[in-house]
Amino acid sequence: DSLQERYKKALYELRKDKGLTLKKAEELLKDNNYIATMAVKLGEADGMVSGAVGSTASTVRPALQIIKTKEKFHKVSGVFFLVLKNQLLLFADCAINIDPNSHDLADIAIDTARTALRFGIKPKIAMLSFSTYGSAKHPKVTKIKEAVELAKFKAMQLGLENKITIDGELQVDSALIPSIRKRKAPTSKLKGSANILIFPDLQSGNIAYKLTERLAKAKAIGPILQGLQKPINDLSRGCTYKDIVNITAFTACEAEEINYKL
Repeated sequence: DSLQERYKKALYELRKDKGLTLKKAEELLKDNNYIATMAVKLGEADGMVSGAVGSTASTVRPALQIIKTKEKFHKVSGVFFLVLKNQLLLFADCAINIDPNSHDLADIAIDTARTALRFGIKPKIAMLSFSTYGSAKHPKVTKIKEAVELAKFKAMQLGLENKITIDGELQVDSALIPSIRKRKAPTSKLKGSANILIFPDLQSGNIAYKLTERLAKAKAIGPILQGLQKPINDLSRGCTYKDIVNITAFTACEAEEINYKL
């Protein structure tokens, strides 16, 4: 009860400018996601893992309202680590943004590169499309081309241009198989196989990661939520206990970096 009362007042102070009342704050705190998110916000917990019995929206909504994004107007995105027999791939965004524009895709690419670097992976990013280097003409292809240029510019602004490779627009076979890419995109600077795949929309990303998980027997870890000020991570309602262990370990690593600057 004392926790509820303290969190109610803190939540009210955070959201009163948005029209939140004490009564509404009390109602929200009947939801475990709001309680846990407030614990993270107040520094009483280092991170949060949720979603095993609820939707992604029920995990993300309190985080956006309370924890907020690292930068104003920055989009939160979800990345999956796909562990295959001899390969590790990062897929994004597979959880949050239904129809991202070119600016959103650029942010997703850079956030995913930073996630990769955090875990000791050198990012080789492919911005995916049904076209490779202009093989098709369509507004959806133009969006990916713009996203590639924006992502390269953002990488330069952040001093990451020598740490990451960004290429696109690429079909997925060109992204993953160097011999095909050599034929379709001979001027590509991407070396070997891409290890980060940025999908043009949520439909394609979500379908691709589940196909890879089920048909290629890959281990899918995630989604790791990117772009928030503190680590809040989601689970699929189809998760196993091993999925919970994996996402909790990732959350602990993120919290360590944020809290102890490791």
